[in-house]
Amino acid sequence: MPIQPEHRDFCPIGWRELSMAIRFGRAKGLCESCARPHGQVVYHLGDGCWWDAETGRWRDGWGRRIRIGPEADILGRARQIRVILAAAHRDHDAANNADANLAAFCQRCHMIHDRPEHQRRRWRTLFRRKARGDLFGGPYA
Repeated sequence: MPIQPEHRDFCPIGWRELSMAIRFGRAKGLCESCARPHGQVVYHLGDGCWWDAETGRWRDGWGRRIRIGPEADILGRARQIRVILAAAHRDHDAANNADANLAAFCQRCHMIHDRPEHQRRRWRTLFRRKARGDLFGGPYA
């Protein structure tokens, strides 16, 4: 998720270096939730299952090895995606840049982690729009 302009002041000056230290130093280029490798193109089934080419096994959304039965239509469902790691704040507080509060997540895990925060922001945006409509336009239609 890109940094919003009103939150840029919370980021430390060395955010790029801090982010790289978390993603590549501590996490060694793997998602800390599902173990997907940064920069690699992986095949996934859309439900979190993905093909780990390094071990030659399918993994679930949490990085655990799984078996997929021969009856599954894998070729018809498999899609490709390039994995990009991002540093995420575990508590959604951009001012808290402690090592324990930062995590290296792939796109999927980052969106899952941020889902409650996105829902909260969506509700707040819709509430503001409705309030602005009530204030300036009369009853909200």
